[in-house]
Amino acid sequence: MRVTEPPLLSLRGISKRYGAVQALEDVDLELHRGEVVALLGDNGAGKSTLIRVIAGVDPADKGVIEWEGQAVHIRTPRIAQRLGIATVYQSLALCDDLDVAENLFLGRERRRPGVRGRLFRLMDNGGMRAEARRQLDALGIRVPDVRAPVASLSAGQRQTVAISRALLGRPKAVLLDEPTAALGVPQAGHVLDLVDELRDRGIGVILISHNLGDVKAVADEAAVLRLGRNNGFFHVPTTPQDRIFSSIVGATSNA
Repeated sequence: MRVTEPPLLSLRGISKRYGAVQALEDVDLELHRGEVVALLGDNGAGKSTLIRVIAGVDPADKGVIEWEGQAVHIRTPRIAQRLGIATVYQSLALCDDLDVAENLFLGRERRRPGVRGRLFRLMDNGGMRAEARRQLDALGIRVPDVRAPVASLSAGQRQTVAISRALLGRPKAVLLDEPTAALGVPQAGHVLDLVDELRDRGIGVILISHNLGDVKAVADEAAVLRLGRNNGFFHVPTTPQDRIFSSIVGATSNA
């Protein structure tokens, strides 16, 4: 008998309310290893709220979340990170005055070996820069100098640095909130190449996007939200783009 591996992440009946506003109601979603799921919907559909639920920023009011087949309670971002969930928000949360390596290791700084029990030890800047260079090269990220301030980078380079920082914790799932928004075509292409690389590494990716061209380029599945509810699930390679668009604007559904 063939044993089917459970989804990496499974959401069932997720609901979230903010005061009088029902942001999510009975939302389902599945993500498997090495799969890119596009999370689509018009403004106010509940996409960002669902990402915050998964990331532990705004825990769900109701519903079940399973991680690798086991029910979990993701009440804080730290719990999500411990499970292996990394999130890259549209704001990126990079520090402009720090260089690329310092941004990658922000909050995970490494120190030089020193006297055991010594309270203060110098930062291992050389080691962090070498590791940053290895990580960026392995991902095909084009940043000429890891000592360059993030403020000097292009928008596309900043986006890829933010994604690379998320990968330092060796996550199993990465949540990307509009990673190609406001990028030119070449820069967006570099980010989409990186999404392909994540899939090839067996990492599950949830991708929020308004760009159906980007979705068609990299996504395996698409889940459409409308007014906080599921409004369609689609196999992206075999589904016409106009059918997905119709679900987004409410003309049709495939729930």
